[in-house]
Amino acid sequence: MRSGERLTLQIERPAVGGRMIARHEGAIVFVAGAIPGEMVEVEVERVQKGIAWAATRNVVVRSPDRVDDAEDGSCGGCVLNHIRYERQLQIKAAIIEDAFRRQGRLTLDVPLDVVPSPRDGYRMRARLHVRDGRIGFFREGTHSLCDPAPTRQLHPDALAAMQALEPALAAQGRETVTEVELAESIDGSLRACHLELARDADPSRLATVTAIPGLTGVSCSHENRSRTRELWGSPYVTDVIAGASLSRHARAFFQGNRFLVAPLVQHVLAQISEGPIVDLYAGVGLFSVTAALVHGHPVIAVEGDEVSAVDLKTNAEQCSGKVDVRAESVEGYLRRAHAAPATVVLDPPRTGLSRDALAGTLALRAARLVYVSCDIATLARDARLILDAGYRISSARAFDLFPGTAHVETVISFAR
Repeated sequence: MRSGERLTLQIERPAVGGRMIARHEGAIVFVAGAIPGEMVEVEVERVQKGIAWAATRNVVVRSPDRVDDAEDGSCGGCVLNHIRYERQLQIKAAIIEDAFRRQGRLTLDVPLDVVPSPRDGYRMRARLHVRDGRIGFFREGTHSLCDPAPTRQLHPDALAAMQALEPALAAQGRETVTEVELAESIDGSLRACHLELARDADPSRLATVTAIPGLTGVSCSHENRSRTRELWGSPYVTDVIAGASLSRHARAFFQGNRFLVAPLVQHVLAQISEGPIVDLYAGVGLFSVTAALVHGHPVIAVEGDEVSAVDLKTNAEQCSGKVDVRAESVEGYLRRAHAAPATVVLDPPRTGLSRDALAGTLALRAARLVYVSCDIATLARDARLILDAGYRISSARAFDLFPGTAHVETVISFAR
């Protein structure tokens, strides 16, 4: 195989990441824009170490699940939009089960369902890019911008706000802002954004960026710097979830699906045992603050990100001292931890648990671990090690926080 070559392939099954697996003369080909069961004509994009990546150019035998006139699948968040939504959910369940079997060397003995999400306007948190005065998503695997409107991920009011922001940024005369972090409340009444500055940009130039219709606040900072400058309004949004008032800065991590964030929290809270809780990678307190208010158990909440930790401390004030905030890395906390919790909640980044974080978590010997993951490959890897340490899987459920994409949020509960 070589780049540019045309092949006709039978699509076998889905792969992690959104492409589908086919074979040519025994070699694996990862195909974009296809559906299992189809026969497609593809164009090879690249070949590396005997594995090829290809894009569908023509459908020879069509799946009944193919959607006509689907949005551009190369634009961020649209990789599965050519597939009927009900089939997308089945494919995501199959990807989870396959990852557990292949990478975790285990078979899920509990039924796995994927909780569906409305698609239009589901994102209340998004990272957009600024290039040549335009604001948009990147096309998959590139730094080329695409229009976010046809992807249907953002609320129409958010799109209008980004369109109003474009001329204000273009008026700077040079590239001052490179990225825009957008954060909304669930009902869309609050909408703030944080502008990430180019390395040598002068933030005082943004003083001319005055009130933008549809935004309730704007802040800015240079990349990887904690110091934030508020330009106008408030860069915070607030939601009430499971009885907890959760305020967060536009820079802080928060679950991005407005339709499923509450059901996700309710499911995690239902997995928590009696007794003390340790919440690792606590963010702004989505699980720790709600657990303290709903269950009344003491919680140790650990968060290493400086921005999120500030919001976590603020949100914990409503818990009458039940939430003990530790603003440090998970690894640093676990090296000194002496708590014997009944439940540990883990919501790590896509990279999963580091070796030290996993070893420290297991050393706590909690009766239950509740692992919330946005990356099925690292979850399957960590699950194997957790099972080897003497736990069993007591429940498994997935939430389609990212409809149209290959990503899925999976919650696995482990019992000792």
